[in-house]
Amino acid sequence: MAGMKVEQYVVGPVMTNCYFAINEDTSEMLVIDPGDEGAMLIDKIKEKHLIPKAVLLTHGHFDHAGAAKMLADAFDIRIYAEEHEQATLENPTLNLSGMIGKQEVYHADIYVKDGETLELAGFSLKVFSTPGHTKGGCCYYIEKEQTVFTGDTLFRESVGRTDFPSGSASELLRSVEEKLMPLPGQIKVYPGHNDTTTIGWERQYNPFL
Repeated sequence: MAGMKVEQYVVGPVMTNCYFAINEDTSEMLVIDPGDEGAMLIDKIKEKHLIPKAVLLTHGHFDHAGAAKMLADAFDIRIYAEEHEQATLENPTLNLSGMIGKQEVYHADIYVKDGETLELAGFSLKVFSTPGHTKGGCCYYIEKEQTVFTGDTLFRESVGRTDFPSGSASELLRSVEEKLMPLPGQIKVYPGHNDTTTIGWERQYNPFL
């Protein structure tokens, strides 16, 4: 089993968590939700002599996808997103870049499906489609590392907003209850904003569930 180290970098105007999931055996790594400050993230990767293998997006909002292309181009790697998120990525109204005075279009190279397993950087990641915050929001679950990256689906003692385009409160709660809450309680949750948590903690203390 590859040992995984997770590094967190808070980037951009709305304090988004970008994560490096690092294979400690090989220095291969995944970049999850590089929403901003791409040059800084690239410098960190180079300073640490890491080997990026992919960019993973939990959804297409500007604060999660904004620097994806910069990193993908810098390291000649591909960007992954859930199959229903293409419209959000490519439409400035849907990806909310207009909120920061920009009209940006993002993209993914590979669109993945619910339940699909990705073999990247020495890790096996299972894709959970978790609509609600956006139509194509998803989470990435690494069972062997007891880790799930939840984007803006699940936070510590909270859940993602549902008042943006394609959002749905009922869908979001169903996603959390059906896809995330059945996971073992010790699974560590790395959300898109704020502090890390565990599935067990959220079962007991999340007021939305």
